Amino acid sequence: MGSNFAQALSAVLLIASMVAISTANKDWQHGNYTGWGFNHGPYHLNKTNGPSKIVVGGSENWHYGFNYADWSLKNGPFYVQDTLVFKYNPPNNTTPPHSVYMLPNLWSFINCDLSQARMVGSPTQGGGDGVQFVLKSWQPYYFACGEHNGTHCKDGMMRFFVFPKLRGWHY
Repeated sequence: MGSNFAQALSAVLLIASMVAISTANKDWQHGNYTGWGFNHGPYHLNKTNGPSKIVVGGSENWHYGFNYADWSLKNGPFYVQDTLVFKYNPPNNTTPPHSVYMLPNLWSFINCDLSQARMVGSPTQGGGDGVQFVLKSWQPYYFACGEHNGTHCKDGMMRFFVFPKLRGWHY
């Protein structure tokens, strides 16, 4: 029973953290801590010009051993209608295969359980322009590599989540 309680508490804390991160004010370094009454000038909160294409991992692309959870926290916020681009080399004698799966819920994400996940990109689709995924709605999205029975997800840090913000809303 204690183990179930600890897991439930961990899940609640992770969800609370996700919501806090998705609504965080990124303008604190400019002295605009809340945005209350300060939505003018060069530091207008949440001012974006439209959907962006974001390469997952930046110049690192999608590969084993890179911390994608850290990357997503440092490269947010993400917005509804932004496109995530997963780029990875197709498998060969020196490159292991990678794929992209969208996990259905937080529990699957925490446990790297791919049994109900949906494939977004197969091992051969990551080359060239990569696999593109549009964040179509305001909800958490959980991504992971599905290769080697979830080992890339569990041990290789090839998993992350985003909770896109609504463009133009002020929190």
